[in-house]
Amino acid sequence: MENNIETIEKRLWAAADDLRANSKLTSTEYYMPVLGLIFLRHAFNRYKKIEAEIRKTLPSRGGVTRQITKEDFISKSALYLQEAARFEYLINLPEDRFRGQAIITAMDAIEDDYEDLRGVLPKEYHIFENDLLTRLLKVFNDEALNDANGDVFGRIYEYFIMKFAIQGAQDNGEFFTPVSLVQMIVNTIEPDHGIVLDPACGSGGMFVQTSHFIDDKGLNPNSAATFYGQEKTSATIRLAKMNLAVHGLEGRIAEANTFYEDQHELLGKCNFVMANPPFNVDKVDAEKVKSDPRLEFGLPGVNKNSEVSNGNFLWMSYFHSYLNEKGRAGFVMSAQASSAGGAEKEVRRKIVETGHVDAMISIRSNFFYTRTVPCELWFYDKGKPQEKKDKILMIDARNIYRKVSRKINDFSPEQLNNLTSIIWLYRGQSHKFLNLIKNYFNQMVIVSSNIPTMIKDFDQSLVSLRLRLDSLSKLLSTNEEIAKELKEVFLRLLDEIENASHTYQETSSAVLNGLQNWVQQKNSMALDRNNEQKDLSKTFDDSLSIVLRSLYKQVDMFYKLIGRGIELAEKKLIAKNIDAAWKSRELSRQLKKAEEIRNKTTNQLKQLIYLYRQIKWLQTHFPDAEFKDVEGLVKLVDKSEVEENDWSLTPGRYVGVTQEEVDEDFDFEETMRDLQIELMGLNEEAVGLAKMIEINFRELGIGI
Repeated sequence: MENNIETIEKRLWAAADDLRANSKLTSTEYYMPVLGLIFLRHAFNRYKKIEAEIRKTLPSRGGVTRQITKEDFISKSALYLQEAARFEYLINLPEDRFRGQAIITAMDAIEDDYEDLRGVLPKEYHIFENDLLTRLLKVFNDEALNDANGDVFGRIYEYFIMKFAIQGAQDNGEFFTPVSLVQMIVNTIEPDHGIVLDPACGSGGMFVQTSHFIDDKGLNPNSAATFYGQEKTSATIRLAKMNLAVHGLEGRIAEANTFYEDQHELLGKCNFVMANPPFNVDKVDAEKVKSDPRLEFGLPGVNKNSEVSNGNFLWMSYFHSYLNEKGRAGFVMSAQASSAGGAEKEVRRKIVETGHVDAMISIRSNFFYTRTVPCELWFYDKGKPQEKKDKILMIDARNIYRKVSRKINDFSPEQLNNLTSIIWLYRGQSHKFLNLIKNYFNQMVIVSSNIPTMIKDFDQSLVSLRLRLDSLSKLLSTNEEIAKELKEVFLRLLDEIENASHTYQETSSAVLNGLQNWVQQKNSMALDRNNEQKDLSKTFDDSLSIVLRSLYKQVDMFYKLIGRGIELAEKKLIAKNIDAAWKSRELSRQLKKAEEIRNKTTNQLKQLIYLYRQIKWLQTHFPDAEFKDVEGLVKLVDKSEVEENDWSLTPGRYVGVTQEEVDEDFDFEETMRDLQIELMGLNEEAVGLAKMIEINFRELGIGI
């Protein structure tokens, strides 16, 4: 299931968004009901699973089994669903039954049973036409979801929130923090216990990622941590509570403007604070906040209208004040804040002088779905060891990113791990750094074990195609109707195929033998020590790195030459008129199958190279598996140096610059494909805009 999750996400979104496009609804009207259906679908899946577990243990008396109760489900951290609230009941309603009211009734039934969800679940289903709503229900009745678990539904829910954020469905999408940034915050502050607060919680993504972190430790998130949140928008609070419910989490989320209110009264009580507050908010009433006990560093700049002209440092003061004596905080902030002057600089100076600023990470632009500006991640740690009190870790991660689309960047899982490993080394946790490299080696072994089968399948996929081309070449020699020049072109292509085959066979044999020897060497080593890991890395680099890249290109070229041969035979030679055994449809099917196998094979080869590059990156930057300053990437800065630089906390000011790394695997053809994808994206946007204009004109009664 996990392997198909991205495909499922995209398929569900495409279907649901197509329905929206064919209605008169805006994203603002549409997104909450759609998320409500995902909620219902997940609740039903979990209901079925838990019901089966409960039935196995129900006691019997006198041959009569006790009835299932709501309490049985509560004990299993699952929602009890009355029949009217079950997804299958809604799907199986008669065609003439208005499903809008039926879904509203389902939501009412759940809220009646669970007080925390009262007033939270969406009930705007009357705005849908019945046939449209029927189709939407069928979209979420996708067969692939029948056995999906909470993690899958959680990802689908988050994916839909992200997509709606891109469309600007609510408050310009500011309710959604990109998962990459949330994960980086979680990885750094490690929130695994106690009180976790997000005073600008949006859709609750910080809590969800925290729960994953706690899950990975083998703990129950609801037992290990207590989640508190504040959010000023009631609609966004509904998103957050549904998000928590989808993930089986409990949380106390209050409707409040954190600039002026502290509903949970958590001053000095939090183990962890994490947030992505709105940047650069102006017009905060200085009179209302000037005596706030959370502003221990005083007010930043106040204008003649008694307004705080920029709320960034209000947030930063609040976050610090919520922490207990060993608390940690991680939050997203505008890149401007780390070097702002005037009264903001004075607040920043006071924060630095506490010794609690632990780390700063610069993030390049386009990580947000609705903002293109760069940002920075700030980290506080009130429990820093004494020797680090006057030190701040500066990381410039602007050259580390993965391009998701023309508009969006993020971190790959490996990039997140590699950045986190810098934090580990800074904290003296070299064993975690070594374990990460060891894990990469283990992944390489798994990928390596797949490659022999892939190579064999690829070879077999081309056998019959090559035989067909060879048979055709023999028939051509006695055929006087085909032009001599055309015959020569075809024969030269067959010579190319033969040469490519020979080179490919030699290279694949070298790769298979090399991988077998390398895996044997790896399995003979514990790989718990840095010198062992470096030796194994050197062996791979010396014997396999170059030949793997060569094989990747040769597999691709070999397949393309065969394809070119089939195309030339089909379109120019009209092979079916020459060779009675030439079956165009069958050859087309075989070629498509060969393409699929080619893609799988090259993906495995690329993955192996990619994993090795992660190891090489780590070992090149930190060859002794210990923290050190790295030009252009990271530097441990003393408070005195920060003072000399006007109390600036901009990492780039300290780490210096480095030349951009040369991509050894640069592929011109792949780059052209990427450009083609970008062009297709622009064309899709143009079509979407045209549809939107057409709908707007229709609503205005203007024909076009």
